Amino acid sequence: MFDVHRVEVEWGGRPLVFETGKIARQADGAVMATYGDTKVLATVVSAKSPKPGQDFFPLTVNYQEKAYAAGKIPGGFFKREGRPSEHETLTSRLIDRPIRPLFADGYKNDTQVVITVLSHDMENAPDMLAMVAASAALTISGVPFMGPIGGARVGMINGEFVLNPLIDDMAESALDLVVAGTQDAVLMVESEAKELDEDTMLGAVMFGHKGFQPVIDAIIKLAETAAKEPREFSMPDHSALYEQIKGLAGDDLKAAYAITSKTERKNAVDAAKAKVVEALIDNGGEDAPEATVLGGEFKHLEAEIVRGAILDTGSRIDGRDLSTVRAITSEVGILPRAHGSSLFTRGETQGLVVATLGTGEDEQFIDALEGTYK
Repeated sequence: MFDVHRVEVEWGGRPLVFETGKIARQADGAVMATYGDTKVLATVVSAKSPKPGQDFFPLTVNYQEKAYAAGKIPGGFFKREGRPSEHETLTSRLIDRPIRPLFADGYKNDTQVVITVLSHDMENAPDMLAMVAASAALTISGVPFMGPIGGARVGMINGEFVLNPLIDDMAESALDLVVAGTQDAVLMVESEAKELDEDTMLGAVMFGHKGFQPVIDAIIKLAETAAKEPREFSMPDHSALYEQIKGLAGDDLKAAYAITSKTERKNAVDAAKAKVVEALIDNGGEDAPEATVLGGEFKHLEAEIVRGAILDTGSRIDGRDLSTVRAITSEVGILPRAHGSSLFTRGETQGLVVATLGTGEDEQFIDALEGTYK
């Protein structure tokens, strides 16, 4: 009844198991990953065709932990699972970042990656297991994913790097670093460290990259026996349209991106785009391209002009050279009635922060605080 494929590899001194063919068989790709007694199920479903007029890649990554995985019932008045926690949201983003750039250019089919923690032994953290399970599910799904990727957590205990430390051991670690990548490149690094030097951090990245190579090999081995036939997909050829846009607006865009004022530059770019739209869509007749296709090729031309200007002249679009950072200023006490306020400005980006303390039972604390700063 079941066509089960299973691969096992040692990872960080403990067995890692990938299994497919038994659960969620209607998904394009589904992999159960086991590390110790921690189990996660990763599923991938991707639409067979994109929605008409869609000009972006709608990828959704959803990592979710269930209370039953640890043998618990959600507490409080509601005995049901609540909305995603901050940890679940951050883990979803952690998985999204290294896989998103590996989909084929131009692939715009709705794609959903759902990773569910089914069992948690309270020793092996499920987030890294979720990442490699998602990679395995994508690799066998048949969607145009240029993976697989691997991922690992690196700790530093007693001066030594440790691959995928146990949860209890992390309290003694001077480093919490997550690295993800392919066989020959690092795609993402996230870390928290206790004043470690640059060489140590670089060594941790390389240690982690080497540490997840057996995982990538295991995913490839699983795909050799369980992968679905790759979907037929080819990037549409819009080179002729690109050359038309370049001929109509290339000089205008070069002039626009020589303007250092952001507002004036944006107005000039909008004028150049309006000129292209009028020529190719409004007056294009039956041969007029779709607006989304034209917009994509226009952005492509913008990117080429900006990148070329930086490489050729060493000057960025706001006039700074390659070694100058934006002007940064910060002010405090700018709002007279709030207990605390600050304005942070970096270039043309601003953040206004306001803090207000409670009243009633906190009045004595407020009086003491105000007295301190008078």
